[in-house]
Amino acid sequence: MKKTLFVLLIVFSFSCSTKSNDLVVTGTVKDIKKGTIYLQKIIDTTLVSVDSSAFDGNSTFKLSCELKEPEVLYIKLNDNTSDNEHIRFFAEQGIFDINTTLKRFSLDAKISGGNIQQQMEDYYKIAKRFDEAALDLMVAQVEAAKTGDTTKINEAQKNADNNLKRKYLYTINFALNHKNSAVAPYIALAEIYDANIKYLDTIYGVLPKSISSSKYGKELNDFISTRKTSTN
Repeated sequence: MKKTLFVLLIVFSFSCSTKSNDLVVTGTVKDIKKGTIYLQKIIDTTLVSVDSSAFDGNSTFKLSCELKEPEVLYIKLNDNTSDNEHIRFFAEQGIFDINTTLKRFSLDAKISGGNIQQQMEDYYKIAKRFDEAALDLMVAQVEAAKTGDTTKINEAQKNADNNLKRKYLYTINFALNHKNSAVAPYIALAEIYDANIKYLDTIYGVLPKSISSSKYGKELNDFISTRKTSTN
């Protein structure tokens, strides 16, 4: 009896000691000496820290939190020298590894872990081209306005409008092609929230139950309903 109880206590202790949070984020921030890094999530439109790790001569960190479903989370650095940039990533249950530098905290971030994060990176790799083109076209519009030439002004505006349309079409097609992933409703909300409501309806309409009932699926549905109500 005593032996059996002893074995049960060992098993219980082992299960408690190995119990882990749903998400673990490890990584490094090159060149950092002191500071604190935070794992954050949006709760009721506010960024809230759910875990933190202090640097004290070391450059590595480990953060964790419970995660019921895939969700976009943020890593924030507060070290008295940074401008409080954020690293955004699409978190899933499991282990993520994020490595970056102090000087270019968000720009140098290399994230590994999770299929949805990879999908989001694939999207923004192409979307970035449209955003860069938009900046160039904005300069062209300003230059055209200086000349006062109506033809140049109209042409610059037309080019800018066409670039925006191409980005929206790319985003819509990306969401439709990734309907089985939580990235679809998230991208719709984050990138084309002001698109014609019929396109958002189309995206939501193809989502399987597992995605439409997810965090961003519900938010997309609520957003569509709100827009329809305000329009009417």
